[in-house]
Amino acid sequence: MVNLYNSTLTPEMGDMINSHIESFDDIPGVVIIHDIRDWSIVYMSKRGLKLLQSTLEEICSLSNEDYHAKYFNAKDAKDYVQKIGALIHKNSDDEIVSFYQQVKFPSEQDWRWHLSSIKIFMRDVEGRVIMTITTSIQVDAMHHMASKADRILDENNFLRKNYDNFCKLSKREVMILKEMALGKSSMEIANLLCISSTTVDTHRRNIREKLNTKSSFQISNYARAFDLI
Repeated sequence: MVNLYNSTLTPEMGDMINSHIESFDDIPGVVIIHDIRDWSIVYMSKRGLKLLQSTLEEICSLSNEDYHAKYFNAKDAKDYVQKIGALIHKNSDDEIVSFYQQVKFPSEQDWRWHLSSIKIFMRDVEGRVIMTITTSIQVDAMHHMASKADRILDENNFLRKNYDNFCKLSKREVMILKEMALGKSSMEIANLLCISSTTVDTHRRNIREKLNTKSSFQISNYARAFDLI
């Protein structure tokens, strides 16, 4: 039996978690159970506690804000918090939300990518969600998924930062932006869209002005971040 350091848990809740603990420690990843009433942690498997160099009592004593500020990259949360909220709202056993997040261990300076999946674990007698369970598996730094996750995070940050500029573009300008990012000349774009090359040149100038871009690299960043290429 494991002591669960959360005074809001009923004995029944504690018994349910304890009944699963042996199997949790056999999972090749970290298992975390959150009480969504305040998003506090009520359980973390031994593997996770070892990586964080902490005890269950210490982890459970942290507020949700302190826990995430200490171990997680806040930029990632913008990509998965809404998804988790939708999971709770749907309240279905069939729903699972998966996402990448970066974790920093106490003995290391660099972030480590993890692939986490979360689902509903427990409800109250009225059927309302009160706990979720998360499994988190580290993505090897040498694996191609780690570099892909880095790229996705960079693109998402770029998108949020430049969303207002992108929204200034007309539909025709978005089409031309895509072709610019693919390296096509004004004449090639003109032939593709059945317009004059002079009109394309005008659109290109307007696009660069609206996006405040000066290089092809910046144009490509916009096209990738907004899923044009």
